[in-house]
Amino acid sequence: MFDFYVQHEYWFAAAQLILAMLGMGATLSPSDFGRVFADPRGLGVGIVLQLVMVPLLAYGFITMLEGGVGGTVGLAVGLAVCASIPGGTVSNIFTYFARGHIALSIALTAATTVACLVTTPIILGLLITQYLPEGFVMPAGRIAAEIGLCLLLPLVLGMAYLRFLPGTSGLFSRWCIRGSLFVIGLIVIGALGAGRLDLQSFGLVNIGWVFAFALLLMIISRVVPRLLGNSWQDTVAINIEITVRNTNLGLLIKASLFPAAVGVADPVGDHALFAILLYGGVMLIFGGCLIGLYRTQAGFRDALK
Repeated sequence: MFDFYVQHEYWFAAAQLILAMLGMGATLSPSDFGRVFADPRGLGVGIVLQLVMVPLLAYGFITMLEGGVGGTVGLAVGLAVCASIPGGTVSNIFTYFARGHIALSIALTAATTVACLVTTPIILGLLITQYLPEGFVMPAGRIAAEIGLCLLLPLVLGMAYLRFLPGTSGLFSRWCIRGSLFVIGLIVIGALGAGRLDLQSFGLVNIGWVFAFALLLMIISRVVPRLLGNSWQDTVAINIEITVRNTNLGLLIKASLFPAAVGVADPVGDHALFAILLYGGVMLIFGGCLIGLYRTQAGFRDALK
């Protein structure tokens, strides 16, 4: 049974991403993306943080790892993958519950999702080329095609569903998201059963690095927008968008770069998978904390009005 997962890991990753993007698309309409252009500062700050600050932070972490402060090659690859992916549907949901600027959150997700068609291969090439096997060429074209077919196309199809079948779009979206979560559960079970999620092998040091990376993303994306004068609601949206990333896409990229093979040990790929899944769990915890913090602040702001 677990050999079946290993043989088809890529398709498990693709299925969960397609379902997630269909579900997200079914909640969006073109008008959602036009509401932020009256004041584009939030969109500009969010895009710059997502496409410049996050990769630079990952570069700093990878440089420290190369300096011998702990961590493994697989961890470096996992952090690079996390840095190269945009925010996802969960960030929009969290922003809604945190009373942030939901239209800005949606616009940031859309803009960085489209941009990652180009930026993801570039960021990965800059950050982890040195960790790939000799003679390996970053499959930029294949990664771009996978992003287009498994991320952007389902997103557009989901939006079309909302446009033509609005009465059932909510139900459709919920079941797609649930299906994506179910497949992620299968990935975790399959990886555990195949011995690819080995906590002892991954180690506490690597776990600490993943927590530190997520924590710094959360802090920096909170502080910078406020220093630049963005509104409170814009800051909420940017903060959550940077912290809560599309790890669904990260799983697909990992499966593409380091495909699993039955009976073949792959510590780099396995540690990268562990790091991506761990970041996905950590970001949900941090995102929940941000919701509680911002809802409390919103309550105080309402009381002072």
